[in-house]
Amino acid sequence: MTSKVQRQQTIARIIAENSVTSQPMLLELLEEEGIEATQATVSRDLEDLGAVKVRVRKGETAYAIPDFAPDRIAPQDQLRRVLSEWVAEVEFSDPMVVVRTPPGCAHVVASALDRSRIKGIIGTVAGDDTLLCVADAKYGAKRLATDLRVLAGLSKASR
Repeated sequence: MTSKVQRQQTIARIIAENSVTSQPMLLELLEEEGIEATQATVSRDLEDLGAVKVRVRKGETAYAIPDFAPDRIAPQDQLRRVLSEWVAEVEFSDPMVVVRTPPGCAHVVASALDRSRIKGIIGTVAGDDTLLCVADAKYGAKRLATDLRVLAGLSKASR
């Protein structure tokens, strides 16, 4: 039998690794992991984890968990996936880098950036569809914006 903590850790991992668009889909993915749960249990787990629905490509919504432990580092591949899925535009004006996302996604991108501890970012502040990254003075906003565009798979042509 799986404990609540183990189940919730598995849910958090599944959501981080997949575009989970519904609770029935999450139930199926849990079952593939050998964890059986009811929809009511999964619903409570999602609430406990602070999961929110965010817009992803093609207007669909998927679950995301915006609050992560501060010492958990986002692997580079996971950061690249988050940025490529949810970053639409990156601009800069020293020392700030402005990142635009679909509505409801800025906090997910900010959390991934904070956890990544990539060089050049002092911190982030997220709104609904826009986040500000404060660039380290020695690194510079222009260089940070270029790095973020590359990670997001965006053209370097903007600005």
